[in-house]
Amino acid sequence: MISTKLRSTGIKRSWQGLRDRFNGPNIETNVALAPFTTFGIGGPADLLFHAKSSEELVEVVSIAKDLEIPYFLMGRGANLLIGDRGFRGLVIICEVAGIDFLDGNRVRVGSGVGIYPELTTAAVEKRLGGLHHFVGIPSTVGGAMWQNLHFLSPPPDRSRTVFIEEFVESACILSETGEIAVVDNSYFKFAYDYSILHDRNDIVLTVDFALDQESPQKLRQIMKENLDWRKNRHPDLIRFGSVGSIFKKIEGIGAGRLIDLCGLKGKIHGGAQIFDRHANIIINRGTATASDVLALINLTQATVAQEQGYELEPEITLVGEF
Repeated sequence: MISTKLRSTGIKRSWQGLRDRFNGPNIETNVALAPFTTFGIGGPADLLFHAKSSEELVEVVSIAKDLEIPYFLMGRGANLLIGDRGFRGLVIICEVAGIDFLDGNRVRVGSGVGIYPELTTAAVEKRLGGLHHFVGIPSTVGGAMWQNLHFLSPPPDRSRTVFIEEFVESACILSETGEIAVVDNSYFKFAYDYSILHDRNDIVLTVDFALDQESPQKLRQIMKENLDWRKNRHPDLIRFGSVGSIFKKIEGIGAGRLIDLCGLKGKIHGGAQIFDRHANIIINRGTATASDVLALINLTQATVAQEQGYELEPEITLVGEF
């Protein structure tokens, strides 16, 4: 469990220290995190800061380390379940912007830029394909790098899974030792739902993608088909909170199929529900708590293990105090 040392007078001293050293009032206190996640769930952060540039991100992380303030970096909160009691420390919302088209088919992108619609749309306008596969996925570039964002092609071609790693040429990072460095694709040791960022406290500042020349008309048609397919299987994020798939895939049979075989599709606990169109998705029906979601996760794992003999591993990241 995360340290609680920022409570009461401790939080005031920490906030004052950040504000004094960061030269401004942009450090907020006791801010609910639910609005910053696609699940719409999460208690308060003791401290919150929006990093608008690489320079701000580097500086605030450096100060947090100097002041020994626990911190957590997030983008759009698209793969997170934040505890009902929130986060004891500083939450940094990465909003590092910038889409710069370089020579050839390369583009340099800030880690806070949304994959969709910002980056996919900009790339298509420049006749560049590759990232168009990720249409409809509410992730930032930084989040995509952390998780090695992927997309399974819709029918009839279900054999092709596209990973963000396929288009990553290099990245500028703030290393866990405080150095700014440019690293190539191999540094991240990409795998399914994994990059080295899971095991190191490096922070991605910008990413250089190498894309392919393609007809904008063809790209837009593929994007429309993928988005239509996704809309038929995934919840409308305007109506329901969701983080997409809850569990990692099981080779040979999908996690959703296993859950469906157990008769759990549509199961409700409090304000949370296993989605009735895709059993590997849990939705927030409007009043769900993190505890509600965890209850469904635990029930699903236990039931699938008992009835199907498979151990389901969560794909999402749990953050804060539950």
